[in-house]
Amino acid sequence: MIAHLRGKLLTKRPNQVVVETCGVGYEVNISVPTFSELPASGSEVALHIHTHVREDVIALYGFLRIAEKQLFEKLMTVSGIGAKLAITILSGMAADEMASAIRGNDVARLTRIPGIGKKTAERMVLELRDKLPAAAGTSTPTLPAMSATEEDVLSALVNLGYQRGAAEKSLASAVKNSAGKSEKNGSFDALFREALAALSK
Repeated sequence: MIAHLRGKLLTKRPNQVVVETCGVGYEVNISVPTFSELPASGSEVALHIHTHVREDVIALYGFLRIAEKQLFEKLMTVSGIGAKLAITILSGMAADEMASAIRGNDVARLTRIPGIGKKTAERMVLELRDKLPAAAGTSTPTLPAMSATEEDVLSALVNLGYQRGAAEKSLASAVKNSAGKSEKNGSFDALFREALAALSK
């Protein structure tokens, strides 16, 4: 399972790129927002990858931002939305705007996205409105951008079965406690143990 690619950006188009890593060129499907933020061809690029496997095809979908990848994966849990439609949806509306429309039950706004009819928009609202993080300015604090180590700790906690919201809260507490301490205290092991201890209370 490919989850991340870092390498040379050989070619780029609005819906697809080729990234060369260790002499192998990977064809990766992308959204328009990701395309607009890509560096020039020939530059190094790092993409968060979703590997989509079906009986007849293995396809890679890449995102510069982890939040966009997470929204893509949530969209695919909606009945009737596959990988191709999910990437089209992400190209039709900014991720934060779409999340706001889903939480606000704004079906009319969602149907403006190419390929989204009223029934699909209604399913998106019904199935995702409670699964998306709260918008900035609400009572739930937003986390600053996480480091690679913090993302690894969060992923490990979620894989152990903890709810993402609770895991993020305990991780934020662990990071705060480690601030100003030695570098070792900010390591994966130290952060993981402290976050796990907070969740076990």
